Amino acid sequence: MSEIKSDYPWLRPIVDYGPPVIFFITYYMTNLFVATAAIMIATILALILSYLTERRLPMMPLITAGLVGVFGGLTLWLNDETFIKMKPTIIQFIFASVLIGGLLANRLFLKSLMGGAWHMTDEGWRILTLRFAFFFFICAILNEIIWRTQSTDLWVNFKVFGLLGLTVLFILTQLPVLKRFSIKDSRDNLRSDDA
Repeated sequence: MSEIKSDYPWLRPIVDYGPPVIFFITYYMTNLFVATAAIMIATILALILSYLTERRLPMMPLITAGLVGVFGGLTLWLNDETFIKMKPTIIQFIFASVLIGGLLANRLFLKSLMGGAWHMTDEGWRILTLRFAFFFFICAILNEIIWRTQSTDLWVNFKVFGLLGLTVLFILTQLPVLKRFSIKDSRDNLRSDDA
């Protein structure tokens, strides 16, 4: 997910989706341990690219990079694939918990992250935040079920394509909320007043 509107629209997809694509390709060319090292390196390179381009480090990719470093490092150090397979569960659970914690503290963290892209009332942000938190919890549970009961090949496909597909589908189902609670841009209002 993007945080702030960027002058470099190509950057967010590279930072967000480049490392998982590298992980997927490397896994099918080699094995899970080499792919783990590859995603760790790709994540660091994506953050460096982001910093060199925008002179800032986006928060969500930075958190993800920290978790990739910890769980990837444990996977390689202990030669145990359990840790890298648990990483998506932990990331999704952290995001869900932060969103719920924010709601309880009357903070709309999702609005802070996405407010530049989506203009909505606070009521809309509360609804969307609750739904995103629920979605992240469901993804965490799904990841746990899949990595514990299915083959590594199936889990890799779920991690790369399944989670992405579910996220796109989820966002599409939220379009009515975005529309219902949208706030017209003040420039649009000025144009309609002049007409």
